[in-house]
Amino acid sequence: MKLIQRIGYYLGGFSLGLVILAFFLNGKKTSCSYGPEARVLKNINTKKLLYSKDFRVYLDNDFIDSIDIKHILKKGHINFSKSNPRKKPCGVYILESSYNDEDITFSIENCDSIATILNLEKSN
Repeated sequence: MKLIQRIGYYLGGFSLGLVILAFFLNGKKTSCSYGPEARVLKNINTKKLLYSKDFRVYLDNDFIDSIDIKHILKKGHINFSKSNPRKKPCGVYILESSYNDEDITFSIENCDSIATILNLEKSN
């Protein structure tokens, strides 16, 4: 069998496998969160979200709303050097993002069944 025939068979089988995977995985809620940051964000987003009294000031003053918070929790970046993930009983993560042309930082306490946003810091 010539090399070009082998490549043809390989590409034919590979494309058939991709079509079958696309058919079976279509509509499923699959994700590829393998990195540490993606795993932490996914873990926080699957839990019930609570707000501390310090953070509620920002919600009451209409600086930020819950829809924007959900978006930031999906697209933000975890700063592991400032975070304390091994704190007992719940780890504390620092999430950095931008909102309305301002850099903001959330402190999030990540427990077993709930995640609590502790505070928000703004910087220009």
